[in-house]
Amino acid sequence: MKKFWKTGEPYVLVTGSALAIVLVMTLSLIGVVVFNGFSYYWPKELVRFELKDGSAALGQIMQREKNPANGDQRLQLKVGNRDLLGQDFRWIDDKEIATRTRPADAMLLERREHGNFFGFLKGVTAEGLDVPVAATPDQKLAVAMKLVAGKNKGTLKIKEQMSDLNGRAERIRLKLLNLEYRGKEKNSAAIAELTAEREKAMDEFNALNEQLAAAQSDITRITGQFVDVSGVSKDIALIDIIAYQHPNSMSFFAKCGAYLERVRELLLDDPRESNTEGGLFPAIFGTVMMVLLMSVFSLPFGVVAAIYLREYARDGLLTRMVRIAVNNLAGVPSIVYGVFGLGFFVYGVGGSIDSMFFPERLPTPTFGTGGILWSSLTLALLTVPVVIVATEESLASVPKGIREGSLALGATKFQTLTKILLPMATPGIMTGLILSMARAAGEVAPLMIVGVVKLAPTLPFDTTFPFFHMDRKFMHLGFHIYDVGFQSPNVEAAKPMVYVTTMLLLAIVVVASSTAIYLRNRMRRKYTTSTF
Repeated sequence: MKKFWKTGEPYVLVTGSALAIVLVMTLSLIGVVVFNGFSYYWPKELVRFELKDGSAALGQIMQREKNPANGDQRLQLKVGNRDLLGQDFRWIDDKEIATRTRPADAMLLERREHGNFFGFLKGVTAEGLDVPVAATPDQKLAVAMKLVAGKNKGTLKIKEQMSDLNGRAERIRLKLLNLEYRGKEKNSAAIAELTAEREKAMDEFNALNEQLAAAQSDITRITGQFVDVSGVSKDIALIDIIAYQHPNSMSFFAKCGAYLERVRELLLDDPRESNTEGGLFPAIFGTVMMVLLMSVFSLPFGVVAAIYLREYARDGLLTRMVRIAVNNLAGVPSIVYGVFGLGFFVYGVGGSIDSMFFPERLPTPTFGTGGILWSSLTLALLTVPVVIVATEESLASVPKGIREGSLALGATKFQTLTKILLPMATPGIMTGLILSMARAAGEVAPLMIVGVVKLAPTLPFDTTFPFFHMDRKFMHLGFHIYDVGFQSPNVEAAKPMVYVTTMLLLAIVVVASSTAIYLRNRMRRKYTTSTF
């Protein structure tokens, strides 16, 4: 037995078992997230329950469990109709159910506000609706929805014109502030000209606003008459309906089409209903852009610092202290980096930029407030120790004979570094980049202090010069998970969006890491020699 323990095999078994347990736990967690994320958008059937007390309920069955009060089986029903019932979900004990059916004409309406509506269509009210006299309510609804979509395109064009005018008026306002700061009397002529131009733009804006109000008032008169399962009537403006479906009578392919449409909405549309419904495009865009900016900042500084420490710095007390500090920085809580970023980047650097280049806009800050630039720099500081350590280890792994051979052939130290050492160390550097990207994508605490917001009105990148707006705040998938999961007033309704957002964040990390791993493996094959 003593010999058996000395061989070390028991320790190998223990560590292997621990690794297997960790992998199983990780895969189980990912499996739960992926299953709940992918299943969220699949159209579920609407079930009508007749209860023994004479009431009725209509909704989607979400889960089944034992009632902790009496031990009986119960099911959770998503009943929707938040504006009528005051809640999205209810629990029903099995012993309370008299009958259950799946009515073919039951409808699911996806609305812009108040969540989904479950009920039945009774009619459509619209002036000039061109449909046959014998048309069914569903046919009238389809024609009316097309009419509303056509009218809505006109309002969207008006909104685009209003947005352009608003941006133009804002640029003029900033120019006026600049001229007034440099001297009102000296620039009086230019100020008067710009003031007249701004007033003209605002007059056009107000005219378009009145035109938009009239168009929207015309659209809101096109309504549908619906009733819920208890017979309560509800008139809903069709402009407030994003999509509708009859899930109980849909074919498999129709459900697939509805599922793909919901996925398209998720990836390309803006959020709504306090971020619990709609799309996640601004959060996806902000996350990817922030990670890319962070990589641009952290990789060069980390590599240069590692090269100096490994190749040029003398092995003395100062160098050892710097290495210890770098290693310890990797363990500093991320919120500390957020506080440092707020004090140094936002108030220090950003406030100085405002004082030097935008004094006329003060006290309203331009760069002296949170933004994607300061968030990226803060996360670059957080992840640069990982890049430094990985680069140092990679440079140290290059055989000493290769260095000496290069120097013996007449190459300078700089040529040896750039032509031999760095190319051969690139796979290790890429490993550091992969680890830093994975960590930065999931960090939330520092971002809450230096730039992330619940809902950003504009993206950090658009078609307006200078295209990249580094002073703007942004949305992030990690913060979106925190906001929806812990700040939402309706936790049960927000739970599916938490799974979907988590799945998207995992997908971004996996795609980014896989791309970097692919490039690393290509470089490793290219620079591998028989010496290794």
